[in-house]
Amino acid sequence: MKTGTGWILIAVLALSTVFLFSNVTAEITNVQSVRQIVNEHIDRDALYLSSNSTIVDANGRTFAELNNGTNRVYLPYSDIPETVIHAFIATEDKRFFEHHGFDATGIARAFLANASEGGIDQGASTITQQMVRNIFLDHSRTYERKVSELLYAYELEQQYSKEEILELYLNSIYFGNGAYGVEAAAQLYFSETTNQLSLAQIAFLTAIPNNPTYYDPFKDEAAHTHERKEWVLQKMEEEGFITSAEHNEALEESIVLHRSQLKNEFPDYSDFILAEFKMLIRQLENMEEAPSEEVEARVNELLKQGVTIETALDPDRQQRLVDSVVRELPDNAQGAAMVIDNDKRTIVAISNGRGYERGNLMYATQSFRHHGSAFKPLIDYVPYLEETGAPLTATFNGNPSPNCAQNSSKQTVGCVNNYNHAMPGVVTMREAFKHSYNVPAEYMLAQVGVEKALSYLEPFSFSKLNDEERGLALALGTVDVSVYEMAQAYSTFAHDGKFAPAHGIVRVVDEHGETLYQWDDVKEVLVWSKETNDKMRTLLADVIASGTGKGITLGQSGYIGGKTGTSSQYRDLAFSGLTDKYTASVWVGRDEGSVEDLSPRRPAMNIWETAVRE
Repeated sequence: MKTGTGWILIAVLALSTVFLFSNVTAEITNVQSVRQIVNEHIDRDALYLSSNSTIVDANGRTFAELNNGTNRVYLPYSDIPETVIHAFIATEDKRFFEHHGFDATGIARAFLANASEGGIDQGASTITQQMVRNIFLDHSRTYERKVSELLYAYELEQQYSKEEILELYLNSIYFGNGAYGVEAAAQLYFSETTNQLSLAQIAFLTAIPNNPTYYDPFKDEAAHTHERKEWVLQKMEEEGFITSAEHNEALEESIVLHRSQLKNEFPDYSDFILAEFKMLIRQLENMEEAPSEEVEARVNELLKQGVTIETALDPDRQQRLVDSVVRELPDNAQGAAMVIDNDKRTIVAISNGRGYERGNLMYATQSFRHHGSAFKPLIDYVPYLEETGAPLTATFNGNPSPNCAQNSSKQTVGCVNNYNHAMPGVVTMREAFKHSYNVPAEYMLAQVGVEKALSYLEPFSFSKLNDEERGLALALGTVDVSVYEMAQAYSTFAHDGKFAPAHGIVRVVDEHGETLYQWDDVKEVLVWSKETNDKMRTLLADVIASGTGKGITLGQSGYIGGKTGTSSQYRDLAFSGLTDKYTASVWVGRDEGSVEDLSPRRPAMNIWETAVRE
């Protein structure tokens, strides 16, 4: 009987070989040199699988995961639980560690089944063949494709260890609902890592890849999945991977799904980081002049490689800031804020808008509004102090001129009004600043000259300063600026008049922790003298002590200074300032209409206070 069976098997194998090769002459011609194909198409770069990238905070904790349509968390072989390996060996390829890429016995069995069906129905694919199909080939059922699959599988087994093939396989198979690989599946369906799963949960996941649609855990109360899970456990016991007691215990365990989404705990900050990542790539890969589509493609390519973007995010401060914006503003208003760590020159917290969701307009970086008097220190006072060396006791006429006097450059001076049409008379510079009088500010700008004053702003790269806005109206802050730009500029007051840009990204590393990208060290630029800076810090502190910013009480020692801002017709409320440790800028407004109704509540100041409190 055994002899007869052996002859039948040999005959079947011979017939199958003749049939296969008679149908794939063209295919063989296309693959004349298998090793050449492998060398060209199956190198280690080609076997690299895309993987989710992550963004981590200053403590190294992941707060955002990123993918480009393929949810995969790559797991090295050493981190794959043995039970997972046993489950797939038992159900997909029990002779995996014995064959050389394909299973001749399985092929013969499949050939008999396929012959009876008149076409290819059963595939007898080994794990190696499945891995080849997942990565290199399509899922068509033709003899030509099957031969290619066998050739690829055989050659892969010559070049890669069984462990390497299993690693690729378990990271490439599809588990449905967008999840590729066992780790992504564990996180999607159970909100746990693979190493945290029980035997029952592993068997449940192992059931899915055979037909991810039919065995979808989120359909029909996972009835089909549970049925196949029991089959998986049975096969594991048959192959000696689990005991009967373990089998029964797993059957009794209740499977509870805990569906998770990709983590994005702080979308305000993560979206900013992605935008900054593009800036970083432009700079470090010499793509300053490249089209945005080209930069976007390069960034997406990098994000598929499972990189980790290390950032300066302070999660506690971020949460307090976001909560403060929601608390201080009604649903029909918007606000944005940015906080810079002075010592490290890093961006530690951002609010991109009330109730910000990923993909929304980023109010901190993409919205350009008037910050009113908060702009005066930069355009009026710094240039005047730097050019004239005037003391803080210098006096000015605070009243608007009834005749709209003309200065030597024919620019109209003295025609602006102070807030509430105040007529303070002669005032010192300190009084003019802390009460935010417009007339002295305009006078200072006129004395220095608009072009000269603007030269002090060049290091800050204010993007909306155009030719149409180069008039004396600038004295009142009538220029569109972003919260990001204001925070960067104000950080100069924390560094004796020297400026270097602050960043959110600390560095970008690969899966091995090797640095791929980080900002080049930028030398500080001296924008104004320390003497001028010291005077400005005094003026800014006056605002908090007894001026328009009175009422801010941080309850901490050390320096506090800042400047309020209100635009024409109350379309915008703003506050920018600094402490010894932090610099922050805040904007509040509406997309349309006034926020005068909010002004008495001083929301911008309240948000700023929360932002910088230690």
